Amino acid sequence: MVRIPLTSLERDRGRRLGQLLRDARGDESMVEIAARAGLSAETVRKIETGRAPTPSFFTIAALAGALGISLDSINELLSPQSRSA
Repeated sequence: MVRIPLTSLERDRGRRLGQLLRDARGDESMVEIAARAGLSAETVRKIETGRAPTPSFFTIAALAGALGISLDSINELLSPQSRSA
């Protein structure tokens, strides 16, 4: 399978998602959030650092639930209109 390179918009959106997750996590450890979300700490780390800029919907939904943030707020942040934010 050939992987199509990510666009700059996708990489930027991944960075913003990572920042949102770090901010929402606050002082809690990645391990705590990962356990609550049913994910590995490595997966959370890759998303937060932008190394996995396009996680699946179900991964984002699990993290949102573990962090107590709405999918709507994530969608608003990641929409193209919020790039200048």
